[in-house]
Amino acid sequence: MRPGRRRARAAALAALLLAACAPACTPQASGELRILAGSELADLEPLLERAEQETGVQVRMDYTGTLEGVQQVVSGQAAQGYDAIWFSSNRYLALHPEGRGALGDQTSVMASPVVLGVAEHTAEDLGWTGGAEVTWADVAQAAAGGDLSYGMTSPAASNSGFSALVGVAAALSDSGSALQAADVAEAAPDLERFFSGQHLTAGSSGWLADAYVRRATGQDPGPELNAMVNYESVLLSVQQREELPEPLVLVHPADGAVTADYPLTLLDAAGGQAAERYDALVSYLMGEEAQEEIERTTHRRPMAPGAAAPGLPALAELPFPATAEVADGLIGAYFDEYRPPARTVFVLDSSGSMAGERMAALRTAVDTLTGGDGDALDVRFQRFYHRERVTLLPFASAVHRPRTFEVDGGAPEGALEGIRAGVRALEPDGWTAGYAALAEAYGLLAEEEAGGRFTSIVLLTDGAVNRGPDLAEFREEVHAGLDAELRGVPVFPVLLGESDAAEMEELAGLTGGRVFDARSTSLDEAFREIRGYQ
Repeated sequence: MRPGRRRARAAALAALLLAACAPACTPQASGELRILAGSELADLEPLLERAEQETGVQVRMDYTGTLEGVQQVVSGQAAQGYDAIWFSSNRYLALHPEGRGALGDQTSVMASPVVLGVAEHTAEDLGWTGGAEVTWADVAQAAAGGDLSYGMTSPAASNSGFSALVGVAAALSDSGSALQAADVAEAAPDLERFFSGQHLTAGSSGWLADAYVRRATGQDPGPELNAMVNYESVLLSVQQREELPEPLVLVHPADGAVTADYPLTLLDAAGGQAAERYDALVSYLMGEEAQEEIERTTHRRPMAPGAAAPGLPALAELPFPATAEVADGLIGAYFDEYRPPARTVFVLDSSGSMAGERMAALRTAVDTLTGGDGDALDVRFQRFYHRERVTLLPFASAVHRPRTFEVDGGAPEGALEGIRAGVRALEPDGWTAGYAALAEAYGLLAEEEAGGRFTSIVLLTDGAVNRGPDLAEFREEVHAGLDAELRGVPVFPVLLGESDAAEMEELAGLTGGRVFDARSTSLDEAFREIRGYQ
């Protein structure tokens, strides 16, 4: 069946049910509906369990990141393992011809615009309370003036960050229609002003919200934030967290926003039985009871005809990029030009246990970050960015000589080849002095001017630390003595082989970082996921 006919059939079915049905007449089907979904939709699991009871459709959700999901659809891989996809938006996917052709019926189940949450005292100081009209240009001015310090997810890792980037570019360019490359170029100075206020990045909207709360309550040592760009639904959830020391004021920009509309989408290659299961699930989700539960438990706006979210303003939808090239150019410029550059120290285990496959995996991962793995969507924006400063700090029984590279935007290949060569030259031998190396990493950073960079340390070790200081000694004799700025530098431990997972979790918690597990995935995937947090 052609996509258009499917869409018409689903729309007619949904309208009929919404007009006349109670849950008792929800269409029935049987079997499993396999859905590739954005990770943020894990909060719908309880609702989907009830959907199975009501419809007979067992929903199996496998979660992925935004660009990884798009790449699976564009490459045809998704159609081999799934019946449907469910991301926060299909708009970026639809910019790619292969993506458009893979999509069948689509039903937007709920919505959440990407807006701004501001700490109450900051909102009052800026005059942004009491229904004041605030534009994205006002936000850029506050950021450039040092009055706004905010967190936002990475546009290459999370749809909320990508939506924010597109919305801000559209508003600041004042294009009024689909964004063209010239619009983005004209808005570049204002975009730099806007992103000068970003002081936290993250790979997911949920982790960003948790990090904001941890910093507000003093649990994380990072610099203080007074705002966050995120989904409206996430900001409403944060508003309700009792541990937050002051309320978060939601700012809905007067010039509009980009909205996630969560289209549950049948893949065009899905068979007839999958289509029946899809129809049954859509009918259930668009019913009054499910829509009310979505609004109550996730704070997303209902999308059923006639439904409304009380107390939330209507927002104009800002235009999207006209082509995939414009969208990709915008993401690239965000990393290479607009936002503050990154500074990373890679503390790399080269002990004897890293010999063989583990060292080969490390070399593959670094090859990917230096642009050596083609141009697939899910690796294109995980490379080292222009202006980024990278230090390799190997260790085994002792800490080896560090080597630092800065990626020149005009001629990046020299630095990138230096990084590749530095890792290729590692010769596994000896024991594991991980905390001595970590202390040295902080020492290197102490000798530099941070310059507003997104600074972090990546610690890769494949075994328990068995030489030099232990975690307690590192915590008391090194970390406790750091100045406030260095204490705010997060460590991202990567688990490999026989890593001590509990100890690495403790280390990440101490520094405001996050653990990445390369034991269940590949080291290449783990390193690319970390890029969302740098």
